[in-house]
Amino acid sequence: MNETVTTYALYLVIVIPITIWVARTLHKNGRVFLVECFGGDQEMADSVNHLLVVGFYLVNIGFVTLYLKLNVLVENTKGIFEALSEKVGVVLLVLGAMHFFNLFLFSRVRSRGARPLPPQLP
Repeated sequence: MNETVTTYALYLVIVIPITIWVARTLHKNGRVFLVECFGGDQEMADSVNHLLVVGFYLVNIGFVTLYLKLNVLVENTKGIFEALSEKVGVVLLVLGAMHFFNLFLFSRVRSRGARPLPPQLP
């Protein structure tokens, strides 16, 4: 097996479990946050939490797959490590950015839910 194929295999072996771990962690620990965002409605929070995990998997596995291709020829072990560090680093940054984007959106939802509604006109 050549170095490029080895790099592809190692990349997938590293990033797929990291993506699964992040999704499970967000699902498990995000429930409390979502229950609060939805005013204590646990059924709605669990439903949204599940949908978020499905979307998270689709977006991130799609990104990981699209980002698989190497633009350089990997010729030795050093090249494998360099290519992997770049690829895995970008995937980790994307996972982190998605996490903070979700937190931002739900903190806005939560703050809107905490504001009193304006009086209704007759």
